[in-house]
Amino acid sequence: METETLATAIKTWGKELGFQQVGITGIDLSEDEDHLLNWLEQGMHGEMAYMERHGIKRSRPDRLRPGTLRVISARMDYLPAKTKSAEAVLEDGERAFISRYALGRDYHKVMRARLKKLAQQIEAAIGPFGYRVFTDSAPVLEKALARNAGLGWIGKHSNLLHPEAGSWFFIGEIYTDLPLPTDQKFAGEHCGACTACIDICPTRAIVGPYRVDARRCISYLTIEYRGVIPEEFRAAMGNRIYGCDDCQVVCPWNRFAQYSSEPDYQPRHQLDEVGLVECFLWSEDEFLEKTAGSAIRRISYECWLRNVAVALGNAPTSAAVVNALNRRKDHRSALVREHVNWALAQHE
Repeated sequence: METETLATAIKTWGKELGFQQVGITGIDLSEDEDHLLNWLEQGMHGEMAYMERHGIKRSRPDRLRPGTLRVISARMDYLPAKTKSAEAVLEDGERAFISRYALGRDYHKVMRARLKKLAQQIEAAIGPFGYRVFTDSAPVLEKALARNAGLGWIGKHSNLLHPEAGSWFFIGEIYTDLPLPTDQKFAGEHCGACTACIDICPTRAIVGPYRVDARRCISYLTIEYRGVIPEEFRAAMGNRIYGCDDCQVVCPWNRFAQYSSEPDYQPRHQLDEVGLVECFLWSEDEFLEKTAGSAIRRISYECWLRNVAVALGNAPTSAAVVNALNRRKDHRSALVREHVNWALAQHE
């Protein structure tokens, strides 16, 4: 099969597998490498030591997978249609806000499985070839590769944006040794003078256009970080217990976002509007049962309680809230006790 014909077929097969767009790019990320190294040098990755440990493997695909010539990049919408709106939950201090991407099945599993099917379809058409599949699971500059493959531009909040789909989508890649023709890089940056994402950030984590200080980011603090959440950020966290979507919620381009029809991304266990007291009182077994197959499970039960304790500290004072916190004030984990005691102090 001619490479042009194969590239066209790959995009068709990708859409048949549920991807909204597929593009192909080369592996030159030299400009993005400079940005990455500068970000790391300033310590903005916080305690995500793996970011520094992998170094330029992230910006040089052929070092991560030797022999890589091209990257097939794909995006898939994930915003569920039948769900309590993010705005409504954020305004209800008694509800737990969970980032919209984590309401359903773990996207790592869904995306990897689809990308592997796409690779297998290519293999069925041309025979064995070298490849490796990734979805936010290895040192890969996913957004830069997706931009170079024509899937959108990187916005001021550092998320990938598409003019007809906003930013509510996942991206994943197939690193391959196939010499496929490449697509045109998405031209320009279309945020203009808008600073809505910078202005809305509760903890001022977007320290400048296209620069996010992870150490201040609620997504980092509630998901990646395992220690004591700095008191200076606790009130600003509000009821956000897993991730933060504020910069996406406010982005004007998301008025063009498409709802996902993918069953795996639909909310489980009413996580789109679960009460804070309810999820704080889950036993560890209940936590494991309700987060089975979900991206949420990776933070551990201990960090779940830590996060919810902070949200309860920010919740409207009620007997239910205070009683729930008192039930955990002697928890075996010093991390949990620290945040419970802070939360109780907010209601004195």
